[in-house]
This record gives sequence, structure tokens and C-alpha cells, in this order.
Amino acid sequence: MPIFALVDANNFYASCEKLFDPMITGKPVVVLSNNDGVVVARSAEAKALGVPMGVPWHKLRDQAKRDGIIAFSSNYALYADMSNRVVEVLSQFSPDIEVYSIDESFLELSGFSELYSGRLAEYGQEIRQRVARWLGLAVCVGIGSSKTRAKLANHCAKKALAGQDGVCDFTVMSERALSDLFGKIEVGEVWGVGRKITARLEAMNIRTVRDLRDADSETLRSRFSVVLERTIQELRGVSCLDLEEVAPAKQQIMSSRSFGQYVYDLPALQEAVASYIAKAAEKLRAQQSVAGAVQVYIRTSPFNPKEPQYQKSVTVPLPEATSDTRELTGYALGVLANIYRPGFAYQKAGVMLSELQPKHVRQGSLFTDSAGEARSGTLMRTLDSINQKYGRGAVQLLAEGTDKTWRMRRGNLSPGYTTNWDELPTVIAR
Repeated sequence: MPIFALVDANNFYASCEKLFDPMITGKPVVVLSNNDGVVVARSAEAKALGVPMGVPWHKLRDQAKRDGIIAFSSNYALYADMSNRVVEVLSQFSPDIEVYSIDESFLELSGFSELYSGRLAEYGQEIRQRVARWLGLAVCVGIGSSKTRAKLANHCAKKALAGQDGVCDFTVMSERALSDLFGKIEVGEVWGVGRKITARLEAMNIRTVRDLRDADSETLRSRFSVVLERTIQELRGVSCLDLEEVAPAKQQIMSSRSFGQYVYDLPALQEAVASYIAKAAEKLRAQQSVAGAVQVYIRTSPFNPKEPQYQKSVTVPLPEATSDTRELTGYALGVLANIYRPGFAYQKAGVMLSELQPKHVRQGSLFTDSAGEARSGTLMRTLDSINQKYGRGAVQLLAEGTDKTWRMRRGNLSPGYTTNWDELPTVIAR
């Protein structure tokens, strides 16, 4: 029988911010979305103050002054680096690991079930202690015979609903005990059961996890999907979802951002689109793929009715699939020139690479320049290598611009504690 553990970092973004600044220990911290818009992460102290997720920051300013709430702009480079470090620690506890999200990973522990017979919770505590000792981050561990049960066990570990605080092991609980526990948890807490599905299930008088587990799976499959049927089987302890140790290649790659201020002229939009293409192309090459189509879209702000509204999106097929940033940028800027209209206050732009395929099976054409392709591949590998070593943007196309006045607002950005040599914490011994 497979045994899964879900390891989830607590309040991950906020915890990363507090990790390197002892002056904010014990203080309420929130992390804001792009352009310092809304709250996307909260520390335990901020949650205790009743700060809701998704609330606009400007509506919290008075409460922030009153309660001492500290806001940070999203520091994605820091969070990604700390996430990689957590995964590196977790890989010491199991050779089979699936990185599910930036703050969650599944481990396969069936090989440790005999070694830790009936004591996998102790193994979970070892995981928590090592992550805390080596990285200073708190994690919770949920253990179950399926990924859905492990995910639910992790919820119980966070809420201290069963087992030891911080670790919950469903594999040592009887089905009767699990049934009693499932009857106390709302159905919306089940992995994959979103708000809309929850409302439909509640209309069918399925309100708790136990109600869903005991429901007729074939009936729900006909009314919902095979995915919900699998969820029911997983809640019953039947593993239907395997561990994905290698993330599948993306079928589409998107890159977009809202601007820090309204953009009116074409050159600024061209810089933004070129920058987004560069990011998307880097991801494309990282998964060893090429793109056969490029989409560009621009739009004004739907929340500014005083300004005239305009949005446009166009996708163009490429004569040959490629991952060369220069070629992709050229096609994207051509699309932008066609859809741009003067006289509008543009608030967002974005690009999408689609028709993706592995580069080694790419269909060529009669006029394919093999030597040119080889030079392109060498150049792009060199570009990625330099930017990986010295930071993104160390080498870039001139089309991306230098001033980038359109860049999103990040007025409360913390230093790159682990990703920038110039921003490493400094300790002075007296």
C-alpha cells in the first residue's frame, strides 16, 4: 500500500520575509500582489487580527497604522530560492518527491513503513525539525494512504485536529476514527473541491468530508466529472493519483504583468512585450521545447471607467517552431504594432507561447538553416547561462529597454537575501 506525506510550509511568503529580519519577529506581516495591490499572504499574527486574504492594501492602511501591520512587496526570487532549499532538505527523507507548488511537496514513504512501523509521525517530526533547524521555516506534515488523504491530513496537522501538533498520520487511525474526524470537516477542505463544486455538493446535502466519501461515486461522476469520482476513491483510501516525480512539460507558457503606471505610447509597450517574451522564452528553453505560435494582448483597466476602454489579443502561427528569444520577440512586436491603438491608457500587456513541442522532434522545413539553428542554440544557451549566474537581465535584448518606467510597483520590496551578493545580510561584531 502506498503511503504519501504532504509537507507544507506555514504562511510561506510571510515566513520568508520574517526569516531574515529579526526586528519583525512576532509582528503581523502581509505580502502584497503585483503593484502592491492586494494581500496574497499573511503571517499568523496578521490572521489573528482578522486580515482577510485578497483585501486591497489601500483599505488596510488605517488598520495597519493602528495595529502595526508590516507590508512587503512580493519578492518572488527570494521565495523561489527558499522553496528550492526546502525541497533539497526534503529529498534527504525520500528519493521519491513531487514538488506540487512553491510551498508544498509530496513524499512517497511506503519504503519507510516497516522501518518506522506505526511511528511515521515521528518521521514527520524529524522532517519538521530539520527544516526548522537548517532553514528556519516551519512546516506541517500530513500522512495518508492516498495523496488526497495526505492533503487532508496536512490540514488537520495545521489545525491540530488530530494527532500531534504539526503532524497528522491517518495511516495509524482506524476507519471509525477517520469517519468521526471527516464528519467534522467541511467538504470545501477536500483537495480539488472548489467554491463552485462545494455549493453544488451542499445543494445535494453533501456538506462534510464524510458525506462526500460515502456518496455514490458513479452518480457524482455523471453529475460532475471523473476527477470527483477519483477524489471519492482517494478519500476511501484507494490511491488513484501517482507521484509525479518529473513535472510534465507545459502546453502553454504565459508571461504578463500589470504596469506600475498607465502606458500610452507604443515604445513603452514594446519594451514590456519584449521583456515578457524574454521570460517566456527562458522557461521554454528550460523545458527543452520550441513554440509554434505567439499571442500578444494589451488592455486598459476595467476598473477605470473614466478612461476609454480597449483590449485586443491576436495569435500568429510561426513559419518554424523556435525557442530563440530574438525570433520570438520579432514576431511579438509585429503583432503588437498591429493591435496597438493610440489614445488609450494601457494597464496590462502579456504574451503566450503555444503549440509547444519537444525541440528534438520539431518539424523542420525545406529552407531550414541547420548551421543557423546551431548558432542560435549556442547563443541562447550562453544567454541563459550568464543570466543564471549573474541574475536575470544581466544580458538582454535592447528591445527590452533600460529605464522600464512601466515596471510594476514594488515599493516595499525586501532585499534579495539569498539571490543577490550585494544584498546579503551584514553582521557587525563589536
